[in-house]
Amino acid sequence: MASVYDFTAASLAGEEIPLKRYEGQVLLIVNTASQCGFTPQYKGLQELHQAFSQRGFAVLGFPCNQFGHQEPGDAREIEQFCSTNYAVTFPMFAKIDVNGSNAHPLYQYLKGEKSGLLGSAIKWNFTKFLVGRAGQVVARYAPTARPDGLTREIETLL
Repeated sequence: MASVYDFTAASLAGEEIPLKRYEGQVLLIVNTASQCGFTPQYKGLQELHQAFSQRGFAVLGFPCNQFGHQEPGDAREIEQFCSTNYAVTFPMFAKIDVNGSNAHPLYQYLKGEKSGLLGSAIKWNFTKFLVGRAGQVVARYAPTARPDGLTREIETLL
């Protein structure tokens, strides 16, 4: 059976990261953007990462420019924005597509595992997938779901 650990993704620095690196951890995988109405969620995502990382939890951020062109920057600009404005320390990956024929294989898998309210396509920035320690997708959350509202679900998996 496939799991998120079967995929690799490029970091913002361009290094290919096997997601197997996160094996055994609870993950919150999020497609992000720097110029979105939901961008302030970076603060809550960072707070979750800090609160639970010592217990085997990580947020993984995947910048995406497919929704309103709200992530126009290159890798350096994305890293600088996240660091300067939200002190992000959780892993951020290279900009990807989450929908369409060029969708990253990880997102093809995530969408296949948990469909949204209106189908499998990602509808907007800051859609969240919660992944259990075995690498299986446990839940999918709409962009409107605030990171601090996921605490109970995360703690249950930890």
